[in-house]
Amino acid sequence: MLRSLVLLAGALIAATACSPLSARPLVDVAVVDRDSGDWLPAYPHRGQQWIAGTPGHRYAVRLTNTSPQRVLVVLSVDGVNAVTGQTAHPSQAGYVLEPWQSTEINGWRKSMDDVAQFVFTDLPDSYAARTGRPDNVGVIGVAVFEEAQPRYRYDYPAPIARGEREQDRYGGARDAAKSSAPAPAAAESRADSMAAQSIGTGHGQREWSPVSRTGFDRASRSPAQVTQLRYDDYASLAARGVVPRYPRYPDYRRDEPRAFPNGFVADPPRW
Repeated sequence: MLRSLVLLAGALIAATACSPLSARPLVDVAVVDRDSGDWLPAYPHRGQQWIAGTPGHRYAVRLTNTSPQRVLVVLSVDGVNAVTGQTAHPSQAGYVLEPWQSTEINGWRKSMDDVAQFVFTDLPDSYAARTGRPDNVGVIGVAVFEEAQPRYRYDYPAPIARGEREQDRYGGARDAAKSSAPAPAAAESRADSMAAQSIGTGHGQREWSPVSRTGFDRASRSPAQVTQLRYDDYASLAARGVVPRYPRYPDYRRDEPRAFPNGFVADPPRW
């Protein structure tokens, strides 16, 4: 079994509603704009999911365990492990979520007590670019592992040996089935990947975000789920054809009446 020293996600945000496991992935992944309070919607485009980030805004990655067992989530931002700072690989450390747990990861892990905030920023100012790794800027991804369960020994009947003729018959059928399997689909257009990326994730201010250490035995070497979200600013997504070119919100004239003229609570005047 593969045992890793991993982090137990600290704040329990909420419990998910029970639903059939086949209807959803092991872990739901969403991105929340912490400055506007909005959940960033995902736009499907050419087999990928895209979100629009606002430069200068802080964000959090919300992880929700939809299963009745613990899972390990290795979080990658711009191709960098959000816990260790290494170039991301599924075998690395991550966060452990309890059954049905939902939590928000607010930044790059700096210690057991704090993180450096995730913030949308110009690509040259992104953490990945500043550390010489700009190739995967614009991707948020997770690799999810199930926990190994205790093994119990069972005495199974001895297998029946097949004769050579029977082996040839069934083995040949299997080989034929393999050879007749359809070839992998042709690679999709790389227009999106070749388009210039505008924003990345910066290394923001420190904030308190405590976690604890725990052990976790992975059920397999390969993750049970890999999910990724592409992101860029709205104008760039519009240029790629991911979203409409018109603004996300109605453009009201100043002299027109509006049902909700104000947004959120403003800061008080300075002394």
